[in-house]
Amino acid sequence: MEINEAVRGSSDRRMRTKYGNAVYVVQRAFALYPFEEVAFSFNGGKDSTVLLHLIRAGYYLYKKDSGDGAQIDALKNCPVRTIYFESPCAFPEINSFTYETVSDYGLPLETIQSDFKSGLEGLLKEKPTKAIFIGTRIGDPNAVGQEQFSPSSPGWPPFMRVNPILDWSYRFGTAEDKLGAALCNKLHAIGWRVSHIAVVRNEIDSVAEEIERCKSTDDMAPDEEFEDYLSQIMGNDYTGDRNEMALLPEGITELLHHKSLPLPLIKCRNVITLAATNVDELEIEWDCLLDTQESGLVRSKPFVSKHLHTVLSDVKIAPVLAKLCLEFSDVYIGSHRVSRSGPLVVNLTGKDNQRVEAAVEKLMSSFEGQFSQVDSCK
Repeated sequence: MEINEAVRGSSDRRMRTKYGNAVYVVQRAFALYPFEEVAFSFNGGKDSTVLLHLIRAGYYLYKKDSGDGAQIDALKNCPVRTIYFESPCAFPEINSFTYETVSDYGLPLETIQSDFKSGLEGLLKEKPTKAIFIGTRIGDPNAVGQEQFSPSSPGWPPFMRVNPILDWSYRFGTAEDKLGAALCNKLHAIGWRVSHIAVVRNEIDSVAEEIERCKSTDDMAPDEEFEDYLSQIMGNDYTGDRNEMALLPEGITELLHHKSLPLPLIKCRNVITLAATNVDELEIEWDCLLDTQESGLVRSKPFVSKHLHTVLSDVKIAPVLAKLCLEFSDVYIGSHRVSRSGPLVVNLTGKDNQRVEAAVEKLMSSFEGQFSQVDSCK
C-alpha cells in the first residue's frame, strides 16, 4: 500500500504519529462493526478526500492484521459504502471531482439529494448502518464535544460517528495559506492595519457561519447585473434566480467594473469581496481595485515591519515586551512561534520607521546577542 509506505518512511515524526492514530481509528471501526454496516460520508472536500485515503490505508492494515493471505499486497482500495449528499448549490467541479474519485477508487456510491438529517433517516431505514466515517476536525462548528468515536446527537438517527482526523489541522498538508499573508502585505502598503483574519473550510456552511458574525441586517436579493455576468461565465451550469452566488444585500451593493476582470468586484458599503484563489489572481484583482475610483480605498502612510528571531522563552521576554508596548504605543508588538519547537518570532509594526527601529534597538539591547533580525516572517 503506497500511502502506508510513504508516510511510514517520512522523516516528519509528528505526521507519522497523526497518521498512525488515524489509521488505528479506522482499523478499530472495521473491527467493531460489520463491514456492510459501515459507511463513509464523502463530499469531495479536502478533509473528506484526506479521510478517503486514510480509510484505504486503514482497511489495508486491518485486512493485513486479519491474515487474509497473499492477496493483501494487491489490495489497493476499500469498497466501503459511500454517501454523497448532493447539493444544488455545489459547484459543478465539486460534483465532477466527487464522481470521478468514486469511480477511480471503486467506491459503491449512494447519492442523497436532501438535507443531511433527513437523508440519514431515510438511509438508515433502508440499510442498517452502525457507523459512519466523517471528516470532522477540531475547530469545525459541529466538533464541540466530539471524540474519535461519538454517538450521534439526540434527535438524530442512531449511529456512531467515527472521526479519524479529529485532531488534524491544515499544518499537516502541503498547502500553505499564501493569500492571507499577501493580502496583509498589500493592506500594510496602503497604510491599513489588519485587525482580524478568519480561516474557514471551503464549504458553504462554514463560510456562511463566519459571515453571520458580522452580517448586515439588509435583505438579500438576486442582483440582476451580477446574475448576467454569472450566466455568461457558467453557461448551462447557471441556475437562474436560484443561484445563491448572485444573492447580495439589497440596495447597498455596488459592482466595481474593470476591463481586466471577467467578473466585477463586489462592494457592500465598506466591504469589498475579492474572489482570488491564488496569489497571481490576487495581484490582478488588487491592481484593478486600486485602479477603480469607485472602490473608495483611502491610502495613507504605509506600515513598516521588523521581525526578530530568538531562542529565548516567551516568559523570559514577556516583561520587556510589556514595557516596550507602553513606551512605544504607536508600534504594534506581537510574537509567535513558527512551530512548537521553533524559534520565537517578535514582530514590530508601525508607520514611523524611526520609532520601529528604536523599539527594535531597545529590545535587542535588553538581550545582548540573543536576537537576530530577518527580512520576512512566515
